[in-house]
Amino acid sequence: MQRHFKFLALSLATAALTAGCATKPKPSQSIEHIMEAGFKGKESLSAKVSKGEASAAELTSMVDFTYQLTLNTPSKGDLKSWAEKSTALHAAAKSLAANQPGALDAWKAAVNCKACHSVHKPD
Repeated sequence: MQRHFKFLALSLATAALTAGCATKPKPSQSIEHIMEAGFKGKESLSAKVSKGEASAAELTSMVDFTYQLTLNTPSKGDLKSWAEKSTALHAAAKSLAANQPGALDAWKAAVNCKACHSVHKPD
């Protein structure tokens, strides 16, 4: 129950930050920082999430990381592709934080590193 309230509070805060904005908010974290802090390595937060071992606080961190990804612009590749991939990853993270059924499977499908890196990671 407490996890649901945290998710709701985070969702409302996100909505409040983005409501009424004619332009997309600027990211507070770079793609490089997000990848290093949340996704790099076999012991990363992303790996922990994929194993279903992340705490509620860690899931909240992943929701923030993935939200920040949606705000960033990749240095390479199509913006539509970036938006689709980062939005799917963010939606999956939010579903996990809300403990929704099927969320872990959605996360595992969305966190396909190679699919994103092959089109968006700079050489």
